[in-house]
Parts: sequence; structure tokens; C-alpha cells
Amino acid sequence: MLQDKSLDDFLDLFLEKSDQNKPKKRIDDSLNIPIPIKRQEENVMVQDEAIDQGSKRKLSKRTWTALFMILVMIPLTIWFGISFMGDRKYYFISLVIVCYTVIPFFMVFEGRKPQARELIIIAVLAGIGVAGRAAFFMLPQFKPVVAIVIIAGICFGAESGFLVGAMTSFISNFFFGQGPWTPWQMFAFGIIGFLAGILVRKGALKKSRGPLCLYGFLATFFIYGGIMNMASLLMWSSIINWKSILVVYISGAPFDLIHACATVFFLLIAAKPMIEKLERIKKKYGLLES
Repeated sequence: MLQDKSLDDFLDLFLEKSDQNKPKKRIDDSLNIPIPIKRQEENVMVQDEAIDQGSKRKLSKRTWTALFMILVMIPLTIWFGISFMGDRKYYFISLVIVCYTVIPFFMVFEGRKPQARELIIIAVLAGIGVAGRAAFFMLPQFKPVVAIVIIAGICFGAESGFLVGAMTSFISNFFFGQGPWTPWQMFAFGIIGFLAGILVRKGALKKSRGPLCLYGFLATFFIYGGIMNMASLLMWSSIINWKSILVVYISGAPFDLIHACATVFFLLIAAKPMIEKLERIKKKYGLLES
């Protein structure tokens, strides 16, 4: 046993010294030295990580389901509410959208039972979004909701990001006032969290402050502002033409700019500590992993 152990130690020491001067593959092939078991395991782990990274970058069945719900079912439901319900059955439309967002989220638990802590962490993030919106109620458009939604999307996936965004809007409007704008806000907040999760999974968005702030600014100004400005025009005006669209977007640009700057501010101060803690909790308890 001691002789075998000494031989293994010698080979390990020899190979480590050889690696400093010659390529690893050439030494192993020319001298026909067997690769130590530890090194083989490391190679297997690297290959497994590469396979995992590749599989993670592919969109799953539930992500395609969520895309269908977001891009087809939710716009159709909002259109149905405007056209056939007089745009005043917003509680019913909002609850239908909540059902749409919950279906892809619960597909995460396909083949296993959901854990209470997994649902609690999503509820806590939505609660932080609601509390943050209420805490800055005196400052028009200066809210941290989009920052919280983006953090939820990049840490727990696109479906969780959409669910946190939609639920934050629906619940916080019990304090700020429900109305025909609620389904639009649920859709606008949710799709920003969903896109953040998709971009991180595809490797197009890094979990660092710079890229997150840039994405937060562009998403808030163009996606949230673009959707809500159009919603305002549909809700309050019967005349829809290029002139009215241009007027509503120009008049809403200052508010969208404040909202986008607020998102950048809250991502700068909260993204790094929140992502570190959420990632630690996610790894420790294995939360929301497919």
C-alpha cells in the first residue's frame, strides 16, 4: 500500500513539474503515463459542466410555453377585455393573466414536489417589490420595481421573473389603485423579468453591474415606457393615429427617463448584494433548479 501510494505521489509530482514545461497531452501520449484518477475525475467534471452550460443555454419546454403565454395569450386576453368587456373588467383580466404566469412557473416542479421555501422566496421578492413601490410613492416614477424584477429573473429564471413582475404590479395596485392599466402593468413588468432570465440563460447578459444597469435602463425606457404609453392612448383616447401616438410618446418620455434612471440607481446599490445572497440560498437549498 505504501509503495503504491509513493508511486502515485511521485507520478503526481512528476506530471505537475512536467506541465510547467511541456503540453500535458504530449507528455501523457509519449511516455504512456496513465492519467491519475483525480485528474480523470476533474476532466469528467469539466466535461459535465460544459454539457450543463450547453443544456442551460437551450430553451426548455416550459420557457416555450411561457413565451406562448406572454406573446400570444396575454395580448389576446387584454384585447378581448378591451373589445368585449368595455375595458372595465380589469380584475377578471388580471386574474386570468396571473393564471397564465403561474402555469409555466409550476412547470419547474414537473416530476417533483414543490418545496415551501421555493414558493416563499418568490413571494418575498414580490413583497420587496411591493414595499419598494410603496416606500417611494411620493416620488413619481422613481421606483425600484423593475430592478427587483430583473434580479428575480436573472437569479431564478425567466418564468420566476415574469411571475414576480406580474404579482408585484397586481398586489401593489391594491394600494395605488386598480384599473384598466393593471393588466398592462403586469404584462410590462413581467416581460422585463422574463427577458432578463432569457438573456442570462443564453449568455447575452452578465450578472455584473454595468450590463445589468444598461439592460435596466433600456428595458425600462423602451419596453415598460413603450407598452404603458400605448396603453394610455388606448385607454383614454378614441382617436388612434400617428399624430396621437407621437404626442403620447413625447409627453411620456420625461417620466420614462426618470423611471429608467431610478432602475439604474437601484441596480447599482442593490444588484450585487442581492444577487450574491440569492445565489447562495439557491445553491445551498437547490431552489428552482430544472
